[in-house]
Amino acid sequence: MSLDIIIEFNNVNIFQADNLILSDVSFSISRGEFVYIIGKVGSGKTSIIKTINAELPLKSGEALVADYNLGTIKTPQVPYLRRKLGIVFQDFQLLGDRNIYENLTFVLRATGWKNKKEINDRIVEVLEKVDLNYKGYKMPHQLSGGEQQRVSIARALLNDPDIILADEPTGNLDPETSEEIIKLLLEISSGGRAVIMATHNYPLLKKFPARTIKCEKGKIFETDHTAEIDFNSLMD
Repeated sequence: MSLDIIIEFNNVNIFQADNLILSDVSFSISRGEFVYIIGKVGSGKTSIIKTINAELPLKSGEALVADYNLGTIKTPQVPYLRRKLGIVFQDFQLLGDRNIYENLTFVLRATGWKNKKEINDRIVEVLEKVDLNYKGYKMPHQLSGGEQQRVSIARALLNDPDIILADEPTGNLDPETSEEIIKLLLEISSGGRAVIMATHNYPLLKKFPARTIKCEKGKIFETDHTAEIDFNSLMD
């Protein structure tokens, strides 16, 4: 893997249990690159993300993610791989019984942070990055959907990952808020992190075009221009 390439798949077959979802998957993604993964429900978008984070085991082919070989990775190494990944979910997955600051503290302590000042400084830093400087004391239910997703992005940034995996991050948001989230993810990408975003939000792709991997009929296809995509063919 070259210094700039952070994810590389070669002839990978992606399975869920014994079911082949995608075959002959080959692509590489560099640091600082923003990539969409698109396709119908069940076409394999989330399966690619789950393979990258070692949630789905690699059964055939070769895949390197942040210098970890997914074909030979051992169970004790998986948490270390995942520290190089930040994951943003469609449904935010915030802990409802604690405020935002406590949500973020929980993640840092779970990943080995102990120094209170360092924890506080890091939380302040990531909340500033997502423009939620003064919302740390709020409970998740007191925030709008867009603000909750910003917290989710802040959480993904806590351990300074090389890669952000965003699985339908605008799925529960209105169009205006969705645009704010995509702009934030693009900004994060421009800072040197690879951002991979699985999405159904095709108007967003048209407005913010980027390299696109399309899942269809058990294969992937690439395009650099969203104008080339037949968006109607992607609707369920």
